[in-house]
Amino acid sequence: MQLCNVCSEETPKYRCPACKIRYCSLGCYKRHKETCLPPEQPKPTVPEVNDTLNTDSWTVEDLLHEDDIIDKVPLQRLQLLGQSKELRDILCNPHLRQLLRSIDSADNKDDAMKAAMQEPLFVEFSDQCLKIVENEAGGL
Repeated sequence: MQLCNVCSEETPKYRCPACKIRYCSLGCYKRHKETCLPPEQPKPTVPEVNDTLNTDSWTVEDLLHEDDIIDKVPLQRLQLLGQSKELRDILCNPHLRQLLRSIDSADNKDDAMKAAMQEPLFVEFSDQCLKIVENEAGGL
């Protein structure tokens, strides 16, 4: 089992976007941030078309762990989410973007998701994601 690179006590759930070390909590992130030394990388000459959907710093393995998930969506179906115009249109809503940020930064993701599911806009977003993934599931 892998341990947090900061406290060496808990299983890491997150990865530093700058230097890629793994950490387990907001407290460990704050401690790490003070000494984080990201590797120098050349700046891309062409900016990303849509930074919201940029997944270069995260891998599917960072988000999904085989031991934790019963139902997994294959990578090729997940990639369809990034190709959906309907989903991109929904993600242009600033309220939804803020809601997604608050879920991502919440200490208790479970409670944050339960609260978000009370928001019609988040339900619309979730339904659109499922529609994209499930429509393809039937076709494979």
